Amino acid sequence: MAKIYGDEDASLEPLEDKTVAVIGYGSQGKAQAKNLRDSGIDIIIGVREGGPSWERAKKDGFEVLPISEAAEAGDVVHILIPDEVQPQVYREHIHDNMEKGNVLSFSHAYNIHYGLIEPPEYVDVILVAPKGPGHMVRKLYTEGFGTPALVAVHQDYTGEAMDLALAMAKAMGFTRAGVIKTTFREEVETDLFGEQVDLVGGVLYMILYAFETLVEAGYQPEVAYFETLHELKLIVDLIYEKGLSGMLDNVSNTAEYGGLTRGKRIIDKGEMRKVLEEIQSGEFAREWTLENESGRIVMKRLREKIENHEIEKVGERLRKMMGFED
Repeated sequence: MAKIYGDEDASLEPLEDKTVAVIGYGSQGKAQAKNLRDSGIDIIIGVREGGPSWERAKKDGFEVLPISEAAEAGDVVHILIPDEVQPQVYREHIHDNMEKGNVLSFSHAYNIHYGLIEPPEYVDVILVAPKGPGHMVRKLYTEGFGTPALVAVHQDYTGEAMDLALAMAKAMGFTRAGVIKTTFREEVETDLFGEQVDLVGGVLYMILYAFETLVEAGYQPEVAYFETLHELKLIVDLIYEKGLSGMLDNVSNTAEYGGLTRGKRIIDKGEMRKVLEEIQSGEFAREWTLENESGRIVMKRLREKIENHEIEKVGERLRKMMGFED
């Protein structure tokens, strides 16, 4: 059974008299920094001087510093910039500014797990990972609740790393919903797997191939769009609110029988295992590093194909018709 921490299991005391330097002010950086500040934590923001994030953070009332200065001033350095730029930013601006007993904190374990960031042995290294996008992290906090999250400790120099991780989670509202203890390895490997086979990759290509199959068989693209993309939100909402069985309770008997007997023919579990093996072995991480070094040629080409796909043109027209887009 997983170890789950609630609000009563965490204290803000480990953050008293500490400054948290949030590195990055994107969706997660903005939300997490605001939540921390509203919980009484001393926050500074570290971003590229003169960039758009610099002005946004200043407008939101934060003290904003260049990343090197923020890292030097922070007792906790909480890195919330994209995975692919973290190693260079860490090497150039953060590593030399980490002092004995400081805390290096992340919301995704990618760069630590794959050895792309190597922290000094005299700091704590923790993970506080909300299971939701930045706007929900902020919205649920302001509503008096919070986003579920994961916490983990990679390196416990002070002997108090988990207490500090829980304090961070509490200050951001995560313990209100429940925080699961995990490891850096488990967080990153399950996160990448979910993104690739289900949440982003799997669902994207399932929609595209289903749409193409209907259109190639002579059905109207507009009808195919509704059946393969539009209605998916209704099903996902049911699953989110009621679970898989609850979703089945709320669809027709015909849909349930057809889905249960045919759906598993579409999904190849063997390929899922291969994807997981690529994540576990580090093959995907190496590939992603090379992709960034080459200017993301493959990703840009694949993204262009999606943007120019017929489903996007049909969808744009239908979404305007339904008032979803101007």
